[in-house]
Amino acid sequence: MPVNIPNNLPAIEILKKENIFVMSQLRANEQDIRPLRVLILNLMPIKIMTETDLIRLLSNNPLQVEVEFLKLKTHVSKNTSEEHLSMFYKEFDEIRGDFYDGMIITGAPVELLDFEEVYYWEEISSIFDWARTHVTSTLYICWAAQAAMYHFYGVKKELLSEKMFGVFKHIVHDKRFPLFRGFDDEFYIPHSRHTTVMRDDILKHDELKILSESDESGVGIVASRGGREFYLTGHSEYAPYTLHNEYVRDVEKGMDIKKPLNYYKNNNPANPPVVLWSGHGNLLFNNWLNYFVYQETPYDKTKIKDLGELNLMNFK
Repeated sequence: MPVNIPNNLPAIEILKKENIFVMSQLRANEQDIRPLRVLILNLMPIKIMTETDLIRLLSNNPLQVEVEFLKLKTHVSKNTSEEHLSMFYKEFDEIRGDFYDGMIITGAPVELLDFEEVYYWEEISSIFDWARTHVTSTLYICWAAQAAMYHFYGVKKELLSEKMFGVFKHIVHDKRFPLFRGFDDEFYIPHSRHTTVMRDDILKHDELKILSESDESGVGIVASRGGREFYLTGHSEYAPYTLHNEYVRDVEKGMDIKKPLNYYKNNNPANPPVVLWSGHGNLLFNNWLNYFVYQETPYDKTKIKDLGELNLMNFK
């Protein structure tokens, strides 16, 4: 099934050129199918690019997914037009009483600030708490993963000596865990961040389970509440040239930035990137939608608030 997204969203035309089938709300309403409702809180500066990256992954599965976008009331985007936000995004007060099968909260360019120094910290903390009673399973990505682990469990982030920038090999600790069905022994995830969460700090909390790690980039994916929450420290959703565009941007700003590791062919920025992560990225999102969203959401979605921890295999 294709993903069901708002009419006229720019991602529609971009993805059609990639032969990815997306469906407008008008056509989706003609099908007698209950779609999965997925809410995306998009904190990234260039929102259209992030919309496209996430919809690309959500569309590659046999389920119909209805996507809604959420913005913060306390944050005004400088890189996306107000017209776009008004047309395609809702504020929290508009959806507070709704229930969703899944939710994705993206990274944000505020990682060098202490969490409480982020001026929208109070609002986003309330959204974190709301998701626990109104969403079956939530994916927290990059900064959002660090922020949510801090908010719920007090896990602090640490400043890195240099930016974690590139594509890094990860291992899975337990391939029987449903999120990794079909995974190979090793897989790759792009990372682009200045901070990290330490393995030992996570292990202090029995509620948190480290699912995958990398010798180079550290903890990769963490879960809690049996899969009600996943914390992704990297960017499996990245398009092939996202790291390149970030690198060129920082070079043009005169920043002291090293080229992304394990990314360009022959490690030469004049060459195109070697894409090592997209297959497992698609599988990761498909498994999340299937095992932790579709199969776990109660028919009466108001009962999400009573779900508690998911009782999935080998999650102890």
